[in-house]
Amino acid sequence: MIRSLLAAGCLLLGTAAQASSTGYCDRPAPADAASQHKLLRFAEIVKNELNQSGRGLALVARSGLDLARFDQRYSHAGLSLRESENTPWSVRQLYFACDEGRPRIFDQGMAGFVLGGDDPRLGYISLLFLPPEASARLERAALDKGLALQLLNPRYSANAYAFGLQYQNCNQWVAEMLAAAWGEGVNDRAQAQAWLQAQDYRPTTMALGWRPLQWLGAFIPWVHSEDHPEQDLADLRYRVSMPASLEAFVRAQWPGSQRVELCHTENRVVLRRGWEPIAAGCVAGADDLVLDL
Repeated sequence: MIRSLLAAGCLLLGTAAQASSTGYCDRPAPADAASQHKLLRFAEIVKNELNQSGRGLALVARSGLDLARFDQRYSHAGLSLRESENTPWSVRQLYFACDEGRPRIFDQGMAGFVLGGDDPRLGYISLLFLPPEASARLERAALDKGLALQLLNPRYSANAYAFGLQYQNCNQWVAEMLAAAWGEGVNDRAQAQAWLQAQDYRPTTMALGWRPLQWLGAFIPWVHSEDHPEQDLADLRYRVSMPASLEAFVRAQWPGSQRVELCHTENRVVLRRGWEPIAAGCVAGADDLVLDL
């Protein structure tokens, strides 16, 4: 069964049967030793690409649950920092702490970030490298613990409205960090969202297509509807920050940004440079780099 939850803090949407039979904070079954070894090897390949970038920061996204019905490959984004106090290239991110029932800002090593995916047999990582000026400004902002915490909302919602202040989800925190880094005088969430709207930031539209999916949110503690515009609810849609909308915004703001996508199967890694996504199933194209895993 495809789990309909984004563990560690992102969007929760799924079918009625899935929602009734799966808990939000359920974890995927741990990978066996052989699979873990391959995932750690994949994480090293990702870190090698980061080291070769010449940048101190990358916007990184990870695939997680199967969101194909919403045409979304990636579910969770963060900021990978070379100078992290944790370990080099740790990912600073909003993480929902299930045991505490609250969101936190968490620095996670790249190996842990990769291991956080749901399927050890197939996974994707996206890396965005910004032009030097934009990258340096975002790196300074991301390393500022006070600013990172100032933009954290203690009220979490997996499907938080992208321009609402009542709740926040993981990708929304990243979007607001972008605003704090690049906007003039942006120091809080309200200012960040005003700047994002002024810059034509376009959140991802998640079309539910079925009214009972909206009703199910009332039974899930981390899903809310009251922060969404009435017209969106009437149209059975949520406008939510997702990795795809973050990447599109960065590309529009900084056209010189470069994208690298990596994926793994049980026996190989595919690496592609450029904005065209790797084919579903981690199928390599003619110009892709293929490595044994």
